[in-house]
Formats: sequence, C-alpha cells, structure tokens
Amino acid sequence: MPHPNARIPDFWPAGKRWTFDRPDHPLDANLEASVEKWGNRIAVTYNGADYTYADIAARVTAFAGYLQHEAGLQKGDRVLLYTQNCPQYIIAFYGILRAGGAVVPVNPMNKQAEIDYLVSDTGAKIAVCALELSDHILPALKRGVLTTLIGARMTDMGQEGFDLVPQNLAAAMSETEAEALGIVGFQKALDQAHTPRPRDTTSDDLAVIPYSSGTTGQPKGCVHTHRTVMASLVAGVIWNPIHENTVHLGALPFFHVTGMMNGMHGPILTGGRNVILPRWSSALAAGLIERYRITRWRSISTMAIDLVNDPKFDSYDLSSLEMIGGGGAAMPEAIAKKLYDMTGLDYVEGYGLSETMAATHVNPIDAPKRQCLGQPIFEVDSRVLEIGGDTELPHGEVGEIVMHAPQNFIGYWQRPDETEEAFVEIDGVPFFRSGDIGYRDADGYFFMVDRVKRMVNAAGFKVWPAEIEMLMLHHPDIAEACVIGAKDERRGECVKAVVVTQPEARGTLTEESVIAWCKTQMSAYKCPSIVEFVDALPKSGAGKVLWKDLT
Repeated sequence: MPHPNARIPDFWPAGKRWTFDRPDHPLDANLEASVEKWGNRIAVTYNGADYTYADIAARVTAFAGYLQHEAGLQKGDRVLLYTQNCPQYIIAFYGILRAGGAVVPVNPMNKQAEIDYLVSDTGAKIAVCALELSDHILPALKRGVLTTLIGARMTDMGQEGFDLVPQNLAAAMSETEAEALGIVGFQKALDQAHTPRPRDTTSDDLAVIPYSSGTTGQPKGCVHTHRTVMASLVAGVIWNPIHENTVHLGALPFFHVTGMMNGMHGPILTGGRNVILPRWSSALAAGLIERYRITRWRSISTMAIDLVNDPKFDSYDLSSLEMIGGGGAAMPEAIAKKLYDMTGLDYVEGYGLSETMAATHVNPIDAPKRQCLGQPIFEVDSRVLEIGGDTELPHGEVGEIVMHAPQNFIGYWQRPDETEEAFVEIDGVPFFRSGDIGYRDADGYFFMVDRVKRMVNAAGFKVWPAEIEMLMLHHPDIAEACVIGAKDERRGECVKAVVVTQPEARGTLTEESVIAWCKTQMSAYKCPSIVEFVDALPKSGAGKVLWKDLT
C-alpha cells in the first residue's frame, strides 16, 4: 500500500480505485499459476516453433534444479543473463528466480570490458550467455572469476527452415564444442532434470538488478525485489489491459525493463501468446504480425520509425493490431500520424526508468496525448520540484520530475551514498529524483523538457557520457575526450565525441578510425556517431570541462 501521506492525483476519476491488488508471492510463481490455468495453451512462439506453458515451466524447473545442485547457487546470488530474446532467456530468467537467485540482465551488445565490470560489481559467480556472445564473457570464466558459464544457441529452440528469421541469426558453436571450453551446454543442464529445493524466497527478496548509468560514469545496479517488480507488472496490466487471448510481439529486448515487463512478464502473468522476434527487423516484425495475427506490439519510437519508413510499409497487413505504444523517446508527430492512418490506433506513450522497473506514467489508452509521458498510474504520487530543491512547482512550470511509487527500486547496489542522494523526502514520503526535467499540465499529463543529468538518450538507450569518455581514453592517440548528445532524426539523439588528440597524432587520426576503434570497445549504441577534433576543450577556472559550451 502507498505511504499514508502519499497524494492521490487530482485528475483521478471519482469512484475509481487508486490502489490496486497484487499477489504477495515471488515473481516466478506467476508462471506456476499460469500453468494451472492454461498449461496446454501456447506460451511462446519462436522462429516457427511453439511451446506451451507446461513446456516452459518444466524447463524452468529443471534449470532451477541445475543451478542449485550443480552450479551451487545460494539464495540471493546474482546471475548474469546475457542473450538476445529467445525462449532460453525466459527459461533462464524464471529458473534463476525459482532457484532463489537474482537476475542481472545484460545488454547483448556489451563487450568484454563491460561484462568484466558487471561480474566484478555484482560478485556474480554464475552466468548464462548466448554462445554467439561467449567470446566476451569467456575470459571471466578462464580467470576463475566466474565459476559456471551456461551457454545456449540462439537457433536451438526454433523450427529449422522457418522463413521469418533474422538473416544474421547464424548458428554458433555446438554445445559439445562449448563444453571443450568449459561452458556448460544449456540443453545439457536441462537434461540432468534436477528437482529444485522447495521455494524459500519471499516478495521482499532480491529479484532483478538492471544496470543504469550513474553520475560516477560507471553503471549502477538498480536493486529490485519481487515486490517492486510485481507492483510494476500488475499496475501496467490493469492500466493497459491484456488477457489470455492477447497475442504479443516480443520485439523489445528482454534485458531492458520495458521489454522485460511488457514482452516477457506481462504475457506470462496473463496467459497470452508471446511471439518472439530475436533481433529487430521491420520486415520480420510486419511478417510476424500478419502471420500470427498479433494484437499487441510494445516498442520504442525507433522501431516505429523503421516500420513506417520501410519501403513496403503500405503493403503490410497490420489489421490485427489492437494496441501499439511504448516509450524510450518521444514519438515524432509525423510517425504517429502514419501509424494512425495505417492502423487506426494511437501510439500510447509511457515513461519509466530502470530505477522504477519500467513505467510510472502512461497515457490513458482512451485519451492519449502525443509527445507526452502520460499520467501517473496506480499508487504513483508524482510531482514537479524546483531543480535541486524540494519545493513543489505549480502546474505548467518546469522542474525535476520525482515520484513515490511501489515500483521504486530499493537502492543502488552497494552504493548507499548514491542511494541516499537519489531520494528526497517530502512530508515524510520518499520520492525518487528522476533527473528528468519536465512539467505537468492541468489535466495531469506530464511532459519531458530536458534532463538534469548529462545523459544521452539514444533511441531509448540511456548513455552516460563519462563512461564513454573513460573508455575512449584507452585509445593511445586520444589525450582528452568530451561526450555530448547530438540531434539525430531517426534515434532522437546520438553520441558525439569532441576529441583532443595526442600531439604526435594530430592531423593523422581520423573520425572513421576512432569510431571503428570504439566499436571494438563498447556496445554499438554507446559508440560515437560523430567525432570532432579540437585543439582544446573549454574549461572553467577550476579545470572542469564546460561540456554545455560544446555543440
């Protein structure tokens, strides 16, 4: 229940409950409940192959048993999960929870340095990876930092010869070849058919630790319990209803909180069918929507832009869709109009962060506004404060968006000082400081204006410039680097690096070579799209780089 001093929004309809009921059990118990109701229904469709709820649950049980009896997982242990969207992701996620562990979802675009940091910061001893990505995580196993690495092939649970498969979804090494490197084959782990111990987790135990960029330049783990995840999940399902007959397109990455909640947990809670797209392609998405009569597609604006700009857009059959929407970045008006003209549906936008396990604000499905974060959903008390202070501002005035919500995280992993700084107390109620600047209109809709933090929002992926700068300084020819955001018509923002070269490299280092080098060191979405060379960076009298002076 919300804090007794939390305030019900003044836009809330009279007679409508602001509070909501949700199960007081661990997240993984949702799967078991769905098996009891819909065990023989198709839960997952992947590259042409169907799996029922009973099929998925049996694999989850076996995987949980393996983690406990063979990998030595103890309650509260963190486990890295590093794959693209696939059935094995769902099985591993719920298996980790059933075994009593906490999932650390890893962006599949991450490279070795980023993986090494996550292993070190979380203290994880166990990881699950796609064998296609194993080169980046295998060094941690060889050094003995990881004790168990379980590898799955992205092609293994699909139907051979299925036509709507990403062209670059090539088969990796076999599990036998992986085992020669010390990697445990995912299927071999399942085949051992261990039975897990009776569940001893509660709603207040660790569940998920997604990583979000932080003010130090190093990503920070956002600690969520089963209770905070369940609050976000159930509130979202009530606000924007789905049910057992909903057919979902699982296109958003499951590692990302929006994709995790809407593309994985939501269907499992409600008994729907999840048609998984392992890697984004507008043509494949349209093909799956038509073939499986998909009714619900949660996305980010970049996906919608790709679909609308597809040369064959006008030929696609999207008539089965009953709901489209998402977040990450504001949906451009022109794209929203084209989608509406094609589907007759408004693109329903929402707003949330890793710290809030996805949405705290969502547009009402019957009255959405465009380029709008939406209204605070159930039990969310959201206000706009003066920047850096705790005084609430009147409607229409711009300040920092804060929220008190049941889905707010517990804190940053092993960072008590930064956790304390992330909250402000008002009338005895703890509010999370989002770091986002916006305003609220008279109807209770919130709008984004800017960011307090120096954050680059690249197609919904939030990039912290200090992290990129530190990685770029490993380049032998770069003396200084300052990373800022630049406008990008497709992605909203892209990463721009302003670079001072070492004296001996001046005139010889090129934009192309720096970008190519960055692609070997960091995730693609973090890589600079623009590199500008300057003789010196603007600095204050104290030597601080004046990044706001750069464009």
